[in-house]
Amino acid sequence: MSPIPEHLPSSISRAIQHVLTALRKQKNNPITAVMLYGSYARGDFVVDRSNINLLIVATDYPLEWLQRIGPLQARWRKDGVVAPLMLTEQELQDSLGLFPLEFLEMKDQSVLLEGQDPFLACHLNLAHLLVQCEQEIRGNLLRVRQRFVEGWGRPEAIQTLLPISLVALLPCIRGLFHLLNHSPDGTTQTVLEQVEPVLNVKNEVLLEVLSMKRGVSTPGRIELPRLFERYLETLKNLVNRIQDLKRSEHL
Repeated sequence: MSPIPEHLPSSISRAIQHVLTALRKQKNNPITAVMLYGSYARGDFVVDRSNINLLIVATDYPLEWLQRIGPLQARWRKDGVVAPLMLTEQELQDSLGLFPLEFLEMKDQSVLLEGQDPFLACHLNLAHLLVQCEQEIRGNLLRVRQRFVEGWGRPEAIQTLLPISLVALLPCIRGLFHLLNHSPDGTTQTVLEQVEPVLNVKNEVLLEVLSMKRGVSTPGRIELPRLFERYLETLKNLVNRIQDLKRSEHL
């Protein structure tokens, strides 16, 4: 068993400990690993706003075991613990090629709380990772345009849709870092600061959207359409960077 990270607030540590204690008490326990992932694992959380995300890996999930966990989850939810992501060891292996970005996020930004690290035996196919990065970024670009039209191009719509788009973009950026053998460790701020030196794509607008998301800055009604236009251009540049990677010999 690994210790709960020291950077977590005491209330969050207690909530996680309550979950672990309750899981250990279950009869015929099939669990082989419990991991913390997401914002609390990478130290990029907002207290009272971020969810506590747990991954449970088990040999199987018998119906009676799931039924016992249900009432426990109702109590965990009050402490900010969302329903755990539950996979069998075989499901984890079988899903790597289908959801490489999601599992890469969990592998790189997780803390082992109990059991054996299930990702040690997992090996991602870089071709699968590149395909999903392209799919997600292209889809992001299309959704941003669509939501802009749905919001009539109003500044209020821009202020809402850009932070949502950025959250969806972050796993793709980390995935592209991996393809270039660059470790994407650190907070969201740190990752975005590395976009320009690593991917050769200007990162200024990404950092501006992050500041807006955090409430640090609020662009005016005149500036928001310009911010939107520059953000779209950055998404296009990321797509072009992927095309360069597809043409490279090592991918």
